[in-house]
Amino acid sequence: MKIGVTCYPTYGGSGIIATELGVAMARLGHEIHFISSALPVRLPVYEENIFFHEVSGLPYPLFEHPPYTLNLANKMVAVAREYKLDILHVHYAIPHSVSAILARDILGSVKVVTTLHGTDILLVGQDASYFDITRHAIVQSDAVTAVSDYLAETTKRVFSIDKQIHVIKNFIDTGVFSREQCKETDILRHGDEKIIIHVSNFRPVKDIGTLVRAFGKIRESVNAKLVLVGEGPELPAVKTVIDSLGLSKHVRFLGSQGTLPELLASADLFLLSSKVESFGLAVLEAMAMGVPAVSTDSGGIREVIEDGKTGFIVPAGNDPAMAKRAVELLTDDVMRKSFADACVRTVRERFSIDTAVEEYLRVYRG
Repeated sequence: MKIGVTCYPTYGGSGIIATELGVAMARLGHEIHFISSALPVRLPVYEENIFFHEVSGLPYPLFEHPPYTLNLANKMVAVAREYKLDILHVHYAIPHSVSAILARDILGSVKVVTTLHGTDILLVGQDASYFDITRHAIVQSDAVTAVSDYLAETTKRVFSIDKQIHVIKNFIDTGVFSREQCKETDILRHGDEKIIIHVSNFRPVKDIGTLVRAFGKIRESVNAKLVLVGEGPELPAVKTVIDSLGLSKHVRFLGSQGTLPELLASADLFLLSSKVESFGLAVLEAMAMGVPAVSTDSGGIREVIEDGKTGFIVPAGNDPAMAKRAVELLTDDVMRKSFADACVRTVRERFSIDTAVEEYLRVYRG
């Protein structure tokens, strides 16, 4: 098949899944065309059967804000016509599915598959300024998938939709996220300190303040270092909280990184403090590397973490509870090893990239 893929190219779960899915399908012989504002961060420099088409627009002075939705739709039309695409697979409902539906209306033949990832539904889509267009885009898509049962059920309830939503859970390429593939597994560690890691795009919904306050409490019992990986709008505020708690010398900011498996392999524990989380891909990546997590009870996280076996789940916004569970894991080597083994086993048994690829191909053909 010839498949057009659109996603946000920056670091974030939807872009990662879109890119890795596209790469996996290209390796099966499908022709994949990424149509986006920039090269996706996880896209290899060169991969056979993969093409990239950059979306750009005329900087017309009448436009206070460039109409990206229209620019994207026009680019989709151009690529679909030139390469005779069968599918436009868009990740994240706003605005990608709207653009794809416009493109389909112009083309008259291409099939639109929309994958819902989380904040497009749980935050942005529910805002009054986007609600009706989000609902329309979902209803008008030829097929819709969601990354968790929680997200699918929430979408149907909030938007009063009876359309079928196929649940295809996020996945891990264990050929990449595997301790056996890492050249180094201790690149972050100095001495006997425990390494706590968090990876995200640092948006307000991640509630990093709760995580930092929990880390401060953890430090009262454990010699630990916090490693923050990623970029995002909340980083300045996070640094302010860290400074105010006197934790600066115990926290490392690494920004966006291309060596994530090695960084995760160096960690003892992953922390996630989100207010809302449709799935929790960052947690799953940590689990694949044998790193258990303590996470807030936010949306679809219970579909990833088995509380008391692969990690602990605590109430959202409750930094004392997060710290308590983290200390339990960091001070009990036997428990942590048991959780770590269960994490790796769970990822391999339930979140295989091969299974996900087959499920998406069935949706394409349906």
